[in-house]
Amino acid sequence: MYPELFTVFGYTVSTFGLMLATAFLVGSWITGVRMAEEGLDPEQATTILIYVIIGGILGSKLYYAIDVSIRYDRPISELLFARDGITWYGGLIMATVVGAIGCRIHGISVLVFANCTAVAGAVGQAIGRVGCFLVGDDYGKVTDVPWAVAFPNGAPPTTLPVHPTQLYEIAWLLPVAWFLWARRKKSPFLFGEYLALNGLGRIVIEHWRVNEQVAAGMTEPQWIGAGLVVIGLGGWIYLRNRPRSIAA
Repeated sequence: MYPELFTVFGYTVSTFGLMLATAFLVGSWITGVRMAEEGLDPEQATTILIYVIIGGILGSKLYYAIDVSIRYDRPISELLFARDGITWYGGLIMATVVGAIGCRIHGISVLVFANCTAVAGAVGQAIGRVGCFLVGDDYGKVTDVPWAVAFPNGAPPTTLPVHPTQLYEIAWLLPVAWFLWARRKKSPFLFGEYLALNGLGRIVIEHWRVNEQVAAGMTEPQWIGAGLVVIGLGGWIYLRNRPRSIAA
């Protein structure tokens, strides 16, 4: 794999960092297109997504630091400032909260903006998983399937062939993005559909990953995924027969 691109003034630019930046740029563009469709100023997409980016990065690091600190008794301060350690669900939670605050500050409907980000979320997450694959992070269990991949320079390294679960998520998220795009003018809560489909995909893909089971035979990401399914479907049912203006 290709974890590093080049070094500038002693700072290494990673392929994951490049893919993360690309994900935000593409997500901003898609969100702007959707906001224009909703009659909103597409220029505000970048403004609110700055809140989302800040919340996402802080949330992903904070979740990782707390989780690893509890599991392995490591100092939270050390984990917070480590270059590695980005947890998607922590980023999703904090990005949603901070993004909602940004919407309120700038007078944008939280519901409408959330729906505008649904397709961008799926596409951006898929691009981020390309970065995970390139740096050899978040791979799965050892396997002998023909498409297995070894990550000798991964995080952590492995010379044994494993399930490339990053690619499995991409194979799930891109059709989800297409589905959400087709549903964008029909759904009462497109963001809820994204949450539910995101969670469903993670529940299934976790069967090939190496995370430990925490309760009832399910891993922590599976429980979070199940929570996203409940929240997404619950919000969809709640909003199905209500006017869109309620969240303005």
